[in-house]
Amino acid sequence: MNVSFNKNNDAVSGILKLEIVKADYADQLDKDLRSIRQKANVPGFRKGMVPLGLIKKMYGKQALVEVVNKLISENLFKYIRENDLHVLGEPMPNETEQKPLDFDHSEDFEFCFDLALAPEIHIELSKNDQLPFYKVKVDDEMINTQVDSYRANFGSYVDGEAVEEKDMVKGTVAELENGTPKEGGVVVENAVLMPMYIKNEEEKAKFIGANVNSVVVFNPNKAYEGAEAEIASFLHVEKEKVAELTGDFSFEVKTISRHQPAEMNQELFDKVFGENVVTSEEEFKQKIEDALLEQFMPQSDFKFLMDIRDLLVERAGELKFDDALLKRWLLASNSKNTPDQLEKDYPQVVKDLTYQLIKDALVRQNELKVTPADVDSFAKRVAKAQFAQYGMLSIPEDVLNNYAKEMLKNAQTAENIANRAVEEQLAAWLKEQVTLDEKEVSADEFAKLFE
Repeated sequence: MNVSFNKNNDAVSGILKLEIVKADYADQLDKDLRSIRQKANVPGFRKGMVPLGLIKKMYGKQALVEVVNKLISENLFKYIRENDLHVLGEPMPNETEQKPLDFDHSEDFEFCFDLALAPEIHIELSKNDQLPFYKVKVDDEMINTQVDSYRANFGSYVDGEAVEEKDMVKGTVAELENGTPKEGGVVVENAVLMPMYIKNEEEKAKFIGANVNSVVVFNPNKAYEGAEAEIASFLHVEKEKVAELTGDFSFEVKTISRHQPAEMNQELFDKVFGENVVTSEEEFKQKIEDALLEQFMPQSDFKFLMDIRDLLVERAGELKFDDALLKRWLLASNSKNTPDQLEKDYPQVVKDLTYQLIKDALVRQNELKVTPADVDSFAKRVAKAQFAQYGMLSIPEDVLNNYAKEMLKNAQTAENIANRAVEEQLAAWLKEQVTLDEKEVSADEFAKLFE
């Protein structure tokens, strides 16, 4: 088989030609036809005994097309890979040089494909290039907020004597009529409410200070005004029936549970970070600060890449594309695309594509390679960050490993993690090429930078 590639004058597209002769496919075609013969059920012949000539007559064209298509697919992408052609999109059938195909009479075939190529990109950076690099300042307020969160997460419930706003109150609810339980009315055993979620202040006030075994008369319809689903859930009735329940109900208080934050002691330290990892409040807060800084660093890198984008695009200069070929591929690859919508979206497509090609070129030219071990390591960090969001900082290594492996089983997730690992390496390399103007900002100030 002869495979050749000729660049067009624009240097960002070309025609790849595959010339297939009978010798390229004859053996495989014969093998496939004999395989078909073994399975074919043809009236008048025993299975496997159909004459090969008849098999060729019945299935020869279909088998030839399949063999040739397989040869095209294998050799087309093999040539692209071995010759390091940076193709945009997918190869498209050529519309001008492609000769008519005749699978009925021809034995030799020629296939022509249009390739859109990424333009050559060369970018030079130096320490004369200064860019901001934002670091989030972890202040005492952030640390204390996190401390309070851990104390709440690892806290416990104690019995209360009189109801307070944040208490959880359990008891029996009964529908009233003329101040007494209504015959056949709604009754809910083990009903649960928290005064803090009662919207009406007057209804809420009825519960504050109530003791165990006391009875509170209140109106659920007023207490949770407009929240039909919440009232239905509380009273164990259908949502449609809520509108009928406008009267008072009694609530006999059975238990009062009050959340008690965990004490600031070794038991809390061990639950958060593992046994004896930290042994004092000072070490505990330092660990929290370190964890918060680690969580913010990827966001700092992301902001840095956003800020350096304009500089990289400027240094790359105006990139040329084969617009007609790119548009043809975009229309063919997405059935939802229309010519009019594509014309509208195309400038943004080119803008995004330009930056992606710049990043790819920098990664390739500077040999920033991500190994499977790098991807596994990054996946573990992602897993660790996800656990940290729920206050779980002391996760055993084997648990992190298993969680990361499960994440990477999803092809889309694995690709996303690999891309993030590459961007991390790119950000690290870029930071070494330029001068960083480090700026320490608060978390709120940092968030506003993305608005």
